[in-house]
Amino acid sequence: QVHPVESGGGLVQTGGLLRLSCVATGIIVSINTMGWYRQAPGNQRELVALITSGGSTNYADSVKGRFTISRDNAKNTVYLQMNSLKPEDTAVYYCNVQNWAGDYWGQGTQVTVSS
Repeated sequence: QVHPVESGGGLVQTGGLLRLSCVATGIIVSINTMGWYRQAPGNQRELVALITSGGSTNYADSVKGRFTISRDNAKNTVYLQMNSLKPEDTAVYYCNVQNWAGDYWGQGTQVTVSS
């Protein structure tokens, strides 16, 4: 079992920045894709960004140019640098980790952007 643990959420003003971290704990075997998703109240969970083990990335159009995903394979950790935050970025952000056995979700961390 893999247990992703997120940290780094909080309250920030419009235009501010935050950095989310997610470390995969537990039985770590051949992690492939790591990613961030978010869910705002009343909305479905949506992809924010993901990164493969080889470093290829994919971003939601709404965050391109503002957010950067990166990972440290030695630490089984994925990061999300969020710049120029907007009120519409307010959501619970979830870490997702995939390996050959399945995919695993963290508990989520709240990000609130005030206007």
